[in-house]
Amino acid sequence: MNNSRRGAVRALLAGALAANLPAFAQTAGKDYVPVQPAQPGDTPGKIEVLEFFSYGCPHCNDFNPLIHAWAAKLPADVVFRKVPITFGRAAWANIARLYYTLEVTGDLGKLDGEVFKAIHVDRVNLFDDKVAAEWAAKKGVDPKKFADAFASFGVMSKVKRGDQMAQAYRIQGVPSLAVDGKYLVSDKSHNDMLAIADQLIAKSRSEKAGKK
Repeated sequence: MNNSRRGAVRALLAGALAANLPAFAQTAGKDYVPVQPAQPGDTPGKIEVLEFFSYGCPHCNDFNPLIHAWAAKLPADVVFRKVPITFGRAAWANIARLYYTLEVTGDLGKLDGEVFKAIHVDRVNLFDDKVAAEWAAKKGVDPKKFADAFASFGVMSKVKRGDQMAQAYRIQGVPSLAVDGKYLVSDKSHNDMLAIADQLIAKSRSEKAGKK
């Protein structure tokens, strides 16, 4: 094959590869924002996806069933975590404590969606700690375990840590998704956020493979 034909083949291959690259992941500043500096994850060797959210956010309420269905299908090299944040609001701090309290008592899996429903559909004032405790008891949560966890240093520390992470990632609104500590997706339609996250996971996987 002469040089001119080799050049033509290379051009065709490059064009084909470019066409198959993730379209979303090619557009920094538009479809995602680079996180600078990149943030460390809690699960070495895995691609970590964080959802910054609040139970008090109606958009997070709409997003919740979609993100859980999406997360259930993630491959083994991806870890998903939710991070409730407060934006300095006392009411949102209480429901962030509620999230971590249910995590401690082992009831988060069955009640996560129920918290959203209580706030946004049933209009239960879970921002109030006494109301939250009464509601949790009615849902079958052990009252003493709930009270101990809700007032614990560990839960308070997790709430504080979530807000520190939100500052480090420069979170301006929720829901927001962070991928691999390097990419932030927000202010998009729910389906677009998940599609972009998929592409950024693929991008991160490729970057990690390139370092080996």
